[in-house]
Amino acid sequence: MLNALVAHYGWEGLGQRIPVRCFNSDPSIGSSLKFLRRTPWAREKVEGLYLFMLRETRRT
Repeated sequence: MLNALVAHYGWEGLGQRIPVRCFNSDPSIGSSLKFLRRTPWAREKVEGLYLFMLRETRRT
């Protein structure tokens, strides 16, 4: 899920949509996954953005 979001939006776009430090300051998949596993509210935002991305790509 995170890999697909990074491929679609890039780290900068992801950091603009969900303003957390792990996306804006020296981002990596490992640090982001570690943060998301421990932070339910951020995980919910990422899941919501992923579903939004899927809906948007299906429309086009």
